[in-house]
Amino acid sequence: MDSGALNDLDHRLLEALQLDGRAPFSHLARLLDLSERTVARRYQRLRGLGLRIVGQPDPARLGLVRWLLRLHCTPDAAGTIAEALARRPDTSWVTLASGGTELYCAVNTRTAGERNALLLHKLPRTPHVLSVSAHCMMRIFVGATSTWHATRFRPATPATPAAPAALAVDSGTPLTPLALDATDRTLFTKLARHGRATLPELSKATGRSPSSVQRHLDRLRTEGALHLSVDFDPQLLGYHMSTRLWLNVAPAHLRTVGETLATHPAIAFAAAITGTSNLVASGVFRTPADLYDYIDRQIGPLPGIQSIETAPTLREVKRLAPALP
Repeated sequence: MDSGALNDLDHRLLEALQLDGRAPFSHLARLLDLSERTVARRYQRLRGLGLRIVGQPDPARLGLVRWLLRLHCTPDAAGTIAEALARRPDTSWVTLASGGTELYCAVNTRTAGERNALLLHKLPRTPHVLSVSAHCMMRIFVGATSTWHATRFRPATPATPAAPAALAVDSGTPLTPLALDATDRTLFTKLARHGRATLPELSKATGRSPSSVQRHLDRLRTEGALHLSVDFDPQLLGYHMSTRLWLNVAPAHLRTVGETLATHPAIAFAAAITGTSNLVASGVFRTPADLYDYIDRQIGPLPGIQSIETAPTLREVKRLAPALP
């Protein structure tokens, strides 16, 4: 199904869900000036096309360190290695790029021991892995928990409120890691499977009353530890060119460039990282020509950019599958 099969109502519903993935159908109906029955019917249709609402932990808010791994493999083994990484509980997304010989993987680690077990022992000893580079994400400017934002693909409509804090540029203010109890951890596990799980369902899973569950949810969301993300194939909206951008930016301009990229509709993720390239971003475009225009007109004029490398995504092996706290 191509983007022509999705009408304006579908787009508006995706936008509204991005603003609050757990919003009741009654609230969505008022927001979109539609009947509750119509909203429920369109939501179920989108679910049939692959829509998922996923509860995701914010790594930094929970004391986790996020790494981006870049592996070069032999062509015959890249897919197998990608699948093996996707099965690990500490990876949140895995993609194949660059002719199928390069793959990217996001990993959350809590301790140096967890980090070293993977980076110093497991991966270097994996057959057919030619090289491994690990980049610590020092500052995530946009997309800390999501692969893309539905509200970014269409201009805001009068029925769509302003974007929430979850879509805003990261302020970078250090926060004390939020302590979790058994109820919180169970909620993360359940919401990772279905972010719109009902209070009775969550109450049964946690053994707590619905009012207690609601208090836990409110705390996790207010404290920025839990985000609800919309997962929907961009190709169904007409975006067929997903690309990783590796930039080398002069240190004096790193923050400015990162914060600017975070405001660009095409950019779903941008972070300052360690390594030769000090800024990485993920962009989604309709065509290769759109990617060219973006580099020429929006990346090119930015100050301090010394080099840029592009790597189109060939296949997303794992996405929006959070490493649980």
